[in-house]
Amino acid sequence: MTVFFIGAGPGDPELITVKGQRLVRSCPVILYAGSLVPAAVLEGHSAELVVNTAELDLDRIVELLAAAHAKGQHVARVHSGDPSLYGAIGEQIRRLRELGIPYEIVPGVTATAACAAALGCELTLPDVSQTLILTRYASKTTMPDGEQLSDLARHRASMAIHLGVRHLARIVEQLRPHYGGACPIAVVYRASWPDEEKITGTLDDIVAKVRGSAIERTALILVGQVLAAEGFADSTLYRKGAE
Repeated sequence: MTVFFIGAGPGDPELITVKGQRLVRSCPVILYAGSLVPAAVLEGHSAELVVNTAELDLDRIVELLAAAHAKGQHVARVHSGDPSLYGAIGEQIRRLRELGIPYEIVPGVTATAACAAALGCELTLPDVSQTLILTRYASKTTMPDGEQLSDLARHRASMAIHLGVRHLARIVEQLRPHYGGACPIAVVYRASWPDEEKITGTLDDIVAKVRGSAIERTALILVGQVLAAEGFADSTLYRKGAE
């Protein structure tokens, strides 16, 4: 048997990959992160065991995976977004390796991609930014040396900040010296879900705008000149006469 770590995408059930959907509908065991994965993603399944792992600890999750392995059953382990980004699969994989249980990672559409789609923008533009930094705000989880926001902000690249909307004011304080107060920023709540909400502004005014909303979690922060860029050069990809 194999444990399939499946990226369910950012929320819209149609954004799961074809392979991910096929596995969800065919695996006899499904373990899913119910607080982040909508029930619609599981529609059409024929599993004999479906478990919401939102309230389970790591030991209990591994017990369920090992029990399925003992029965020779494939497991669809469904995570939100792409499981390789803040999916907490690393510790699960470590345990599976120790137990000799095979696994496979099935990529998914990231929250960052869904936010860019919601904002109708490209995150890499010629002469504006050709780099995208994916990071998170350090609160309970410490950051390695050199990965503090102030360190990353020195590059002035496009940046996607996970798990930080509750600390938006502190984030802005660390970004403003490098990006400038007029730099565009967006906070996108539950991108691709029916209740999606997006707030755009600048580093100077975004805190006040978000404070007037009900957004407290499940939001991604995007910052960079690409969010409001005009007059940038055409790429060479479709340039006439380009080789």
